[in-house]
Amino acid sequence: MEEIIWGRRIRAFRKLKGYTQEGFAKELEISVSVLGEIERGNRKPSEELIASVARTLDVTIEELTSIN
Repeated sequence: MEEIIWGRRIRAFRKLKGYTQEGFAKELEISVSVLGEIERGNRKPSEELIASVARTLDVTIEELTSIN
């Protein structure tokens, strides 16, 4: 369940900031397939990747975990 929440939040912020999946994956230095798995909730991102996502999107980790 946690994987789904992470994926939805990351995808929402990625789109809000104007990144394509390809462009965002390149910024994070991961493959598009790994990013897709995370966004679909099939893979839980590591703590390091979560920190990198937050930095790249210029949001806090707390914003990524918020379930408003």
